[in-house]
Amino acid sequence: MIAYFILVHRFPDQFKRMFKAIYDPENIYVIHVDRKSGTTLEDDIDAFLTAYPNAEILPSERAAWGGYSLVDAELRGMAHLLKMSSKWSHFINLSGQDFPIKSQAYIADYLARHKGSEFIKILDQQKVRPETMMRVQEYVIELPDRIHRTSVQRSFLSGVTPYIGNQWMIVSRSFCEFVCHDPDVDRYKAFYRNTFIADEGFFQTVMMNTTAHGPIISDDLRSIDWIPDGDIKLRPRTFTIEDAKHLIASHNLFARKFDSDVDDAILGLLERHIRVPSDEELEGELTENVSAVGAYASLKGERPLLQAAQDRHTVKEAVH
Repeated sequence: MIAYFILVHRFPDQFKRMFKAIYDPENIYVIHVDRKSGTTLEDDIDAFLTAYPNAEILPSERAAWGGYSLVDAELRGMAHLLKMSSKWSHFINLSGQDFPIKSQAYIADYLARHKGSEFIKILDQQKVRPETMMRVQEYVIELPDRIHRTSVQRSFLSGVTPYIGNQWMIVSRSFCEFVCHDPDVDRYKAFYRNTFIADEGFFQTVMMNTTAHGPIISDDLRSIDWIPDGDIKLRPRTFTIEDAKHLIASHNLFARKFDSDVDDAILGLLERHIRVPSDEELEGELTENVSAVGAYASLKGERPLLQAAQDRHTVKEAVH
């Protein structure tokens, strides 16, 4: 059993599409809707989830980029999932703009073969990302409407080495239990509450400076193309149909990010890919988006099927 935690702050229809793509009655799901997004979004998603008895919505709180509130949301999500079931083995966090690039059967089998392992990007912050040390050395205050950087400097936690990565992870139940409830983690929580972009270092630092974890694999199993976004951060590039071959060939389990308003075809292709549709199902969809299916067919080696679709598409245009 897998425990999913999903952060949502916009695009409810795209979230619903992603949820259906990762849904399995054997798993459990908790969704958090950013309070800043308003009650309309939360009510919409809450109503959608009534059809899924193994999915629950977490009480909405404000979650701000750069603030500890994102760490708090993750910890509350983990704690809620721990209460929901004692049977799950791995925690996976996603955003509403992520999408699976492997089927749930594949993901479940993969994690069963890596029982107890922690999949999370981890780098020694001082050695590899020294330019980010200001995030933990400057005292930061998260206010209701902004992140206030005070310019006040302070020392890092005594006897602790800071680590960094990103906020995405697949971690074991035992690590979730430890990071949520063990008193030894309290000082990490207290310190990181006043740091900048805490969600990219808190979990890594706790894991690497304690022993309550399984084998650590510095790989979050996400396909993400990071591109510059100002002086402070990188942002994930939005994938399109042009990325189909790369995504389907990837060893990763998930990808981010997607925007159906920018390119809906890539989501349709991935839905067909992870569903492993019958030839009849695939053939019925060919005339809807020949270019998208062309990418899919070329990856799968289904050239005759693609050619037949293109022929039918040409005939249809001629008739009309």
